[in-house]
Amino acid sequence: MSVSAAVQDRDEVEVAVLEALADRREEGMTVFELRSRVDVDIDTLEDALAALKADDLIEATNDGQRTVILPDESVVDTETGEDEPGLLEAIRRRLPF
Repeated sequence: MSVSAAVQDRDEVEVAVLEALADRREEGMTVFELRSRVDVDIDTLEDALAALKADDLIEATNDGQRTVILPDESVVDTETGEDEPGLLEAIRRRLPF
């Protein structure tokens, strides 16, 4: 996955964080996982996360054992470049002819 064009003009570290999170948007990432993917010091990563959180581009959830950071849905570019099939195409695929 990639991030939407709307967030591409942000700070380089912030974009790298969002790209890493977009790749694992379902399960999210811990701060340690992000640090290994983005390859910056912890202070720089903390600043980027704070800026993204302030702009509601990420959210942090606690699953009881660890804190996981997830991207906001508006950040992830879900466009695959292919048009989704229309209703008639979907019916045609299900019927045996």
